[in-house]
Amino acid sequence: MRVETNTVFPMEYLDFELPVKELIEQLDKCEVIGKESDVDVTNTCKQIEEKLHETKVKIYGNLTAWQRVQLSRHPNRPYTMDYVQALCGDTFLELFGDRGFKDDKAMIGGLGKIDGQSFMIIGQQKGYNTKTRQYRNFGMANPEGYRKALRLMKMAEKFNIPVISFIDTPGAYPGLEAEERGQGEAIARNILEMIRLKVPIIAVIVGEGASGGALGIGVGDRVFMLENTWYSVISPESCSSILWKSWEYKEQAADALKLTSADMKRQQLVDDIVPEPLGGAHYDRATTFQSTKEYILKGFNELKDLSTEDLVAKRMDKYSKMGEYSE
Repeated sequence: MRVETNTVFPMEYLDFELPVKELIEQLDKCEVIGKESDVDVTNTCKQIEEKLHETKVKIYGNLTAWQRVQLSRHPNRPYTMDYVQALCGDTFLELFGDRGFKDDKAMIGGLGKIDGQSFMIIGQQKGYNTKTRQYRNFGMANPEGYRKALRLMKMAEKFNIPVISFIDTPGAYPGLEAEERGQGEAIARNILEMIRLKVPIIAVIVGEGASGGALGIGVGDRVFMLENTWYSVISPESCSSILWKSWEYKEQAADALKLTSADMKRQQLVDDIVPEPLGGAHYDRATTFQSTKEYILKGFNELKDLSTEDLVAKRMDKYSKMGEYSE
């Protein structure tokens, strides 16, 4: 298995997080003074900690849609392979290739165990620095990535193994070569096959859930979103550039698109929201991984005793009821 992690890099802060950064730096300096001198700084550190908590509650308790989009892209945020390593450990065996063209590094997949239960795990991987982001094509899969995912899902069906899908992509790769190899057909084929797959499917949006790139592995019996993620047919920047001919209106676009986890739950397009630690998933990875694991296992336990016929029928019924239309 190719090991990738971004935990070794220093914490980065978004523009609206600068008050938090300043208080953290003050707290660090206060602790250093306490260690290097005889001055008792206990009360001072405690006051800074209280102020830091209050500031976090104020900032992260009133996030706009655009700020949640920014958090979903945070460079310190855990990616798919971080979840795989945390949940499966050494039991994960990565599988490669679509058996038709090549292995797409933006789409990972393989077998792993969570609490002794085997799962087929697939998902987009972005990469944690310039070199690995290029290697992973920034999490934007080509057609062979979706065909690899489908190959692994059909393998899971053959051996009656449930499927977990981790979604984190700015979209399917829009390049000419991707279109030449049938990007649209590959995504459409996955949606068709996933809707009638005869094993439980649990999809978890852990970062960005953009357009067909997300839908290509996003059809599930249970679909969960982490609290600071987004799910939409188009990104706020692209929406802004189409409607206003400029990226300057991306914040208004984010509000209008109703793309946050709360919006998705309200519209009954996802089943539940996985809570994140105060500040986002990157502030407390262990808690984030544990919460995600609990939701996955809870969803699986609700599905595991259903007959194949009931499982597929319920999945089809779920997606048939989405949206509003009239005849």
